Amino acid sequence: MYPKFFRPVLFLFPPEFIHRLVAFLLPLLVAIPGMRLILRKTYCLRDKRLERQLFGLTFKNPVGIAAGFDKEARLYNALGSFGFSHVEIGTVTPVGQKGNPRPRLFRLPKDKALINRMGFNNEGMEAVALKLRKQQRTIIIGGNIGKNTLTPNESAHEDYLKCFNALFDLVDYFVVNVSCPNIKGMSKLQDTDKLLFLLQNIQENNRSRPAPKPVLLKISPDLSNSQLDEVIEIVKKTGLDGIIATNTSTSREQLTFSSEEAERIGQGGLSGKPLREKSTQTIRYLHQRSGGTIPIIGVGGISSAEDALEKLAAGASLVQLYTGFVYEGPSIAKKINRKLLQLKHNEPVEE
Repeated sequence: MYPKFFRPVLFLFPPEFIHRLVAFLLPLLVAIPGMRLILRKTYCLRDKRLERQLFGLTFKNPVGIAAGFDKEARLYNALGSFGFSHVEIGTVTPVGQKGNPRPRLFRLPKDKALINRMGFNNEGMEAVALKLRKQQRTIIIGGNIGKNTLTPNESAHEDYLKCFNALFDLVDYFVVNVSCPNIKGMSKLQDTDKLLFLLQNIQENNRSRPAPKPVLLKISPDLSNSQLDEVIEIVKKTGLDGIIATNTSTSREQLTFSSEEAERIGQGGLSGKPLREKSTQTIRYLHQRSGGTIPIIGVGGISSAEDALEKLAAGASLVQLYTGFVYEGPSIAKKINRKLLQLKHNEPVEE
């Protein structure tokens, strides 16, 4: 019903307007007495065989929502009612910022893709922390942290540490985002020396605590194999708990839109179906080169159960969606989990 009816109606309106509308209406919907139960019965597939143990956490199933959808920690419990096991909030910065000028989010329906240059728009770490304190969690939450746009790279580690400290008691794991293509100069933080310095600072803070939190690194899909080898060494050297592969891409390969349309949209990170193969290749390379010793969360181009299973087969332990959720609707987590059970156990799955 969603692809045939709801999606065409929603796509009549600008994408950022629809996202804000959903962010406003979804918490109201689940607040209706009995609605949360109805949604869970419709969209959640409960089965112990789907559980994943990772980073000392128990995920009810392998499917989560990637960072960017719930930037300000408003939607995580509501999203759990649609069958997702975890939600990554953010990217969160120390100080709230408006992000880049609008328009900054674009749909490419023929490609089942999005291009965004949001620019880390969020309310800031204190506002996010307040929301997390007010609402009891019913789902695993990851905290995706970054630097403010105006913070120079030389001081970036201070921004990351501020966010880390502010959210430490409120999230289950952290993601260090140094790969967003929409913050000027941020890609330079992926240089080996800068990245090593940043991660060592976070890990020193983390290990000084009685119960350290899992810390993961989110990487770009545009890295070369030699750069991925460096990432593996950095992860091992700093004792990170895993990698999220991948963020959005600056590439415009495999897109069907015209050069005029590309010029109209301009710069931004590409997500969705055109990213599927590149993301999977990155996951497979990391998994094989590390000998399977580094847990990976697979993100990029997942728009079907088959896409998710491809990521898991390549070496991912969990998967996350954003664009696939936009295009395929709220039943996608259940479809992936049902297919996973069917293939793994070769038996019908009860509703």
